[in-house]
Amino acid sequence: MRIWKFGDNVDTDQIIPAEYLTTGDAKKLAAHAFVKVRPEFATEVQEGDVIVASDNFGCGSSREHAPRALLGAGVCCVIAKSFARIFFRNSINIGLPLIEADVFDRIDETDQIEIRFDGGVIKNLTKNEEYSFKPLPEFMQNLLESGGLINYIKKQK
Repeated sequence: MRIWKFGDNVDTDQIIPAEYLTTGDAKKLAAHAFVKVRPEFATEVQEGDVIVASDNFGCGSSREHAPRALLGAGVCCVIAKSFARIFFRNSINIGLPLIEADVFDRIDETDQIEIRFDGGVIKNLTKNEEYSFKPLPEFMQNLLESGGLINYIKKQK
């Protein structure tokens, strides 16, 4: 698992620039994730990597393509001090786990971490530290475990 750090106000245009919105296919979108701000991301990101950011991650437009591109890239979770509300909801709806925690200055890109979503704990194995966060409500955890809202609804039938 690799940590990818981004600062404040990472907007959806930085996550996936508008000229690549010609598809909804997560893998195709992932090939262009962060291409203008961190070109190596799309080719180096691996399944299970985590993004750690500061304030207001996912601001900008309401496009669902941004969290979809991150899922397609294999990102297993985004941890940020705060999220734009529509990005937050879009992410949960498509099955991308998010954690609101002020850990930007405590986790480095070279650190190894473990996340316990139900217990609300991020364990930094490199620094032997633990950081707590408020777990998502149970119904949101159920959406994530189902792979998003559509899959959750399909399972209810």
